Amino acid sequence: MQPRPPVKGRGIVSGTGLIIMCLAATLAALIFSLWPYDDRPEAAPDVLSAQTLRTSYGPLSALDQEFLAKVHLAGLWEPSAGRQARTKGTTPAVRAAGRHLVEGHRFLDERVRGAAAQLNVTLPDTPGDQRKQWLATLDEARGAEYDRQFATVLRLAQGQLFPVVAQVRASTRNSLVRDLADDAITTVLGHIKALEATGDVDYDAVARDMTTGSTPPASAPTSTPSRTLPPPAFRPPPGQ
Repeated sequence: MQPRPPVKGRGIVSGTGLIIMCLAATLAALIFSLWPYDDRPEAAPDVLSAQTLRTSYGPLSALDQEFLAKVHLAGLWEPSAGRQARTKGTTPAVRAAGRHLVEGHRFLDERVRGAAAQLNVTLPDTPGDQRKQWLATLDEARGAEYDRQFATVLRLAQGQLFPVVAQVRASTRNSLVRDLADDAITTVLGHIKALEATGDVDYDAVARDMTTGSTPPASAPTSTPSRTLPPPAFRPPPGQ
């Protein structure tokens, strides 16, 4: 039996197919390079960074740890400011806001210290220089100026903390941190409302700080602010 003669053109067809494949791949790469980055599908983010700790309650991210530290730092100086406002405040609303801070952080700091112990996280033991400066400013203020400084500085502090709390509540994978964030949102929002109820918050100063990161003192009002009724006493979140 004689062998079949080779089929003419098979090598040409194979070579042509290879060329077509190469051209298609080149064209695809060119099109992708011209595709706007904003329209490309994003890869899933790496949510577990090198700072993430493994715990029995779920991963504890670097942001979770920062949240625990910042809530505790607030508990190291805001109650002092609150106790001071209860004696130096010139209006019932300012004194009520001071009481709200004391009671709220007494509840919240107990929760954060318990969570930190369960998660084996070391908390800071002293407030930062900025907070110490705020306390010094409040020590020197008197009368209506004290009311303005207290309401504005503490409202600014809540405004800095609240976004961290909200971000952690939205993103954490740790069940213990999630429960604590629920309580923190309720407490910090309650502080914000109590301070705003004084009628002494300098919103321009707060807005400047949130935009520039500076901490200007509260400016003197151009007119007498309206007073509102004192906020209700602090109430822990339901179920606590």
